[in-house]
Amino acid sequence: MRHAESEWNPVGRYQGLLDPGLTERGIKQAEAVAGALEEESPKVIYSSPLTRTKKTAQIISSKLGVPLVEERRVIEIDHGHWSGMLVDEVKEKFPDEFEVWMKKPHEATFEGGESLRDVYNRVSDFLEEIRRKHERETVVVVSHTVPIRCILCHVLGIDLSLFWSFGCDNASYSVVYFEESRNVLQRLNITCHLGDLYVEAHEAL
Repeated sequence: MRHAESEWNPVGRYQGLLDPGLTERGIKQAEAVAGALEEESPKVIYSSPLTRTKKTAQIISSKLGVPLVEERRVIEIDHGHWSGMLVDEVKEKFPDEFEVWMKKPHEATFEGGESLRDVYNRVSDFLEEIRRKHERETVVVVSHTVPIRCILCHVLGIDLSLFWSFGCDNASYSVVYFEESRNVLQRLNITCHLGDLYVEAHEAL
């Protein structure tokens, strides 16, 4: 699942490894998604160590009575010199790079940060590990838009050029079944638990 709304989400600011906290609405979103995940009976919650993910995960962990483990491999992409900038500022200052990010994400590398392939490799390594450690168990992973879309590309065995094919709203969750012969994306970007707390994600974040 994606973390609940951070202080920078409503204004469209690239966060990367920078560390804003949750908004008041974000805290309420986290409480709502905790209720939705209760029926899944997870055994453990893995979370990116950044404040927006960890706070979301702590709220879920507390409500469900499930242990929480920090996992750096599912941290957000390092946006490099875009970090802390508004989307409109990036469009103006780095138009060519922005176009690659939106149209050819598999070719994107952020100066001073990571490439999309870097993120894909680390989340793929994490997924293979939890498949071994948690066979026949349900695991919650609280992460960010870029790692989540990379996870979905890995799960479905599709090219990173299709990275933008998945919706990923704040406090949304998706459900994947790992089977011997195939992986099944059972649910995608579920937000019905949010009700009036729902806010559509920015198309470039």
